[in-house]
Amino acid sequence: MFDVLFATHSATMISVFVLSLCIGSFLNVVVYRLPIMMRRQLEMDCLSLNAEDDEQEFDPRDQEVFNLSKPASACPKCNSPIRAWQNIPVISFLWLKGKCANCKTVISPRYPSVELVTGLLGLLVAYLYGATWECAALLVFTYFLVALTLIDFDEYLLPDSLTLPLIWIGLIANSFALFTTLESAVFGAIAGYLSLWSIYWLFKIITGKEGMGYGDFKLLAAIGAFLGWQVLPVVILLSSLVGAVVGISMIVILGRDKNIPIPFGPYLAAAGFITALYGEEIMFHYMKFIGLS
Repeated sequence: MFDVLFATHSATMISVFVLSLCIGSFLNVVVYRLPIMMRRQLEMDCLSLNAEDDEQEFDPRDQEVFNLSKPASACPKCNSPIRAWQNIPVISFLWLKGKCANCKTVISPRYPSVELVTGLLGLLVAYLYGATWECAALLVFTYFLVALTLIDFDEYLLPDSLTLPLIWIGLIANSFALFTTLESAVFGAIAGYLSLWSIYWLFKIITGKEGMGYGDFKLLAAIGAFLGWQVLPVVILLSSLVGAVVGISMIVILGRDKNIPIPFGPYLAAAGFITALYGEEIMFHYMKFIGLS
């Protein structure tokens, strides 16, 4: 089966595209449920502490099960279960004309959009790398970045349950020198974290405000673990540039309140993805721009 799916470059691209569409469907679940799971866990911890203070018994098993697999997906309006044929990435949305099969409530176009974007990003990775271990590692990198981007956009949150495993995956991948040396990856993780940590504290000392969250430090550490410390200046420059342009545009054109925070994670993720695919070309032009090449 593996030989058939990845026999040619075209077959690899088609296989990765279909796989990425399915992963995109799962990422919709992760993006929606993971923040709720984190809030519920925090509430349970608080209830447990309060029960100890009041000398009462508290059993977490009494709480309703809510994780990435339970309860089964259902329409939020009529609570009818979503059957397998109604959950085919993109196709089911088109077949159902963007409405619940039971109550005809409109389904958000975001769901098929996430599936399609994830599929296209996976297709691009497969086109550039083919059936290689580098492709497999970058696909995992891409899926994590999509999930982190959407969660940060929705919740201003970059969960440790995603950023920390991504750091380890990057280090493991580079223990086989897939993208850089292990030494470069380790220092990339360290430098990625400390660079934004330093900026955070410098900004806080000067302004008394928090300019970013700790999740941003960990996300850049993960990017450094995957790509090495050498690319971090380019990633920071790209993310800051895009973030500044988008932020200013939202304030000037859309009239957004400048005091409303803008999540930095999506720009870090976009810069990390672009650098992962075109890092050598970007580094060449960057070194040439600063006069070192």
